[in-house]
Amino acid sequence: MNTILIPLLQVLSVALDLYKWVVIIWVVLSWLVAFGVVNSHNQFVRTVGRALDQVVEPVLRRIRRFVPMMGNLDISPIILFLLILLVQLVIGRIILNLV
Repeated sequence: MNTILIPLLQVLSVALDLYKWVVIIWVVLSWLVAFGVVNSHNQFVRTVGRALDQVVEPVLRRIRRFVPMMGNLDISPIILFLLILLVQLVIGRIILNLV
């Protein structure tokens, strides 16, 4: 059982790592667009932004239901990032207990 479960948990941890990077890229791109550093009318920027929105926004929407905006500051990406870190820590502990 452990020979199957440990690699699956490791793959899940790597997938969460990739998702963390997607969230970081989404945040940075949104800042760049908001501050006018990147032109949102550019086809490539618009395509990347939409793809990232489709991956990140559904999860952030669920978090925003429970966490209100703090003025004009949206802290839902920070909470998502912390939740991912928490899940990765739990996965690491489970792997250590199974070994």
